[in-house]
Amino acid sequence: MMSVVFYSFTGFSQSPQPHVRLISPTPASQIIPFEAEATTPQSPVKLALRAENSTGKPLNNAKFNLQIFTPPPTPWFTTDFPIVEGTKLLDIETIAPKGQLELQQILPIRGNYQFKVNVTPVVANAFTPIQQTLTLSVRENWVKYRNFAILAVILLLVGLGGGWVIGGRQAIAPGEIAPQQVRLLLSGVIVVAIAALLFVNISAEVAHSESSGHAHHHEHHDHHGSATAAPVDNSGIVRQQGLQAQLLGDDSATVGKPAALQVKVTDENTNQPVQDLLLNIKTTMLEDGWVAFAYQGVPDPTGQFSWEQGFFDGAPHKLEVEIAPQPNASRQFTPFKVQKDIDVEGVAPPFSVRFISLAYMTAFVIVGLLVGLRLKENFAPNN
Repeated sequence: MMSVVFYSFTGFSQSPQPHVRLISPTPASQIIPFEAEATTPQSPVKLALRAENSTGKPLNNAKFNLQIFTPPPTPWFTTDFPIVEGTKLLDIETIAPKGQLELQQILPIRGNYQFKVNVTPVVANAFTPIQQTLTLSVRENWVKYRNFAILAVILLLVGLGGGWVIGGRQAIAPGEIAPQQVRLLLSGVIVVAIAALLFVNISAEVAHSESSGHAHHHEHHDHHGSATAAPVDNSGIVRQQGLQAQLLGDDSATVGKPAALQVKVTDENTNQPVQDLLLNIKTTMLEDGWVAFAYQGVPDPTGQFSWEQGFFDGAPHKLEVEIAPQPNASRQFTPFKVQKDIDVEGVAPPFSVRFISLAYMTAFVIVGLLVGLRLKENFAPNN
């Protein structure tokens, strides 16, 4: 009898529990980080989170709270966007009638992304709440390794050539620790390193200034192009067919810090919130036109939908929401859009990141120099 009881208890403790499963239509081998200088259009990664019961069936009428965090900082092998390492990329709360949350999101850097999910029932006690942390691994683009290898070979060859030129048996004057040619070359390396450090810092400041001026350039372009193109309402407020849609929240953002955004729809006649809607949300980078985030959802009982979104590119973005009726809604109308521009301020990489990059480049030159000196010494004729 004790064996039967123990076996039953063990089987019960190991039985499947309600859980959340991360689904990505794109194979993991094809998910790569965002490439700033890509020549081909880049699309966000399609992601789906599904809440399932112990038998694997979806939990209907579930309320999702999802937080996506970027991979932690990697000081010795930094990514293309070090400012966003270890930051919140997305924070969204929504109702999933069929137990599945679907969205599209650009993943800016390599590493392991954390998805912190909290699922609760819309109807009290319909199922046990779920708290779970999922991980999605994103591998680095192979092109980055190729470019790094090319740069390393070039620097090694530069150092090798310098070592070969000044190598060989050379007399050391009394009181000196190295021949004059070696001292001159080392002095040249120091000068080049200082110049490279200044160049990296100045380039970062120039990029920061250019990113800050993108918004002014965009406004200037829109002003002069209004004669040939229809004007676009970027106020974030649209009134159509008895409905008023507003885009609330932050009008500007900073790279690495999430911005609070919100869309609200009310009835103009009664000033009451409208719920039976479909909201097609999309955030687009204005310069290159790539989509950073996209999601289709429904408003909450107050007619609102709120979320937090992190930006990794210091350039103006356009927030666009299409308002459409649900198929079974009593109020049917022609879908319309509301939009506004968000100015995103870029942040220069920290000095430590730039210094480490400079140290790597200098190390390759020094290694090549030492190899060149050794080769020249071995091949030099004996006196």
